[in-house]
Amino acid sequence: MNGSRIAAVGHYQPAKVLTNEDLAGLVDTSDDWIRSRVGIRTRHIAGPDEPVDELAAHAAAKALAAAGLAPGDIDLVLVATSTAVDRSPNMAARVAARLGIPSPAAMDVNVVCAGFTHALATADHTVRASGATRALVIGADKMSEVTDWTDRTTCVLVGDGAGAAVVEAAPSADVPGIGPVLWGSVPEMGHAVRIEGTPARFAQEGQSVYRWATTQLPPIARRACERAGLAPADLAAVVLHQANLRIIEPLAEKIGAVNAVVARDVTDSGNTSAASIPLAFSKLVERGEISTGDPVLLFGFGGNLSYAGQVVRCP
Repeated sequence: MNGSRIAAVGHYQPAKVLTNEDLAGLVDTSDDWIRSRVGIRTRHIAGPDEPVDELAAHAAAKALAAAGLAPGDIDLVLVATSTAVDRSPNMAARVAARLGIPSPAAMDVNVVCAGFTHALATADHTVRASGATRALVIGADKMSEVTDWTDRTTCVLVGDGAGAAVVEAAPSADVPGIGPVLWGSVPEMGHAVRIEGTPARFAQEGQSVYRWATTQLPPIARRACERAGLAPADLAAVVLHQANLRIIEPLAEKIGAVNAVVARDVTDSGNTSAASIPLAFSKLVERGEISTGDPVLLFGFGGNLSYAGQVVRCP
């Protein structure tokens, strides 16, 4: 079996920025109320002419360029999203068409906020089993399209964007790259986070999600580190799903990653669902806050009350 590694990352956000002050003109809220409860200051919102696959393609193109690869070098495209409007063609096929990737395997992965880490694990497994040589793994969501902008409990949370990673075969399974995934779900509590109805709308039971994330997930995240042969103190960075600063900070503290940079991109981007982890990870790399080879915990959680985490080495 091959090993696998992340060769490069990239991200993209729409140009339009929606501030807390802007939201205060739409619903009964304020900058102080939003910051004190979720830690968000701004978020990016895509226009009606910016579909999910366009966001995804921009991020993927940046990752390809950073890896020094051409579209023809990719043989697997995985897009994690829960905001695809159409059932077919899927987002992965549409991204492949936009980028000119010839004859890839193209699949969507819908695990909502944990989608990217599930898709990354799927790419890792496929490359290790020689089912693909290079994969584009993308998290992309247009949460603004499934949001009730009159509901102050949810509209203050969301943003749009995409993040991508190029996963490629490494010389051997012993080469540090993408660590073993630890994943699972709590299906009987799937109602706690929903995107359903016609038209589809995002809703959640905030207190239930908060209690679950801050009490049940820390030991699971620590076990993901153990599977990679590391202690939490060995981590250079922790990139959690960017749901809410009041979840991110206590969860990171309980994991015990005392020496790690903790991604807090939620403050500027809001909750971008499947895009949040690759978006935040790519920004850490771009800003030079982590270095090549550094161990980074990626840990997604949320919709379906699903979770998936793995330790990766920074490209």
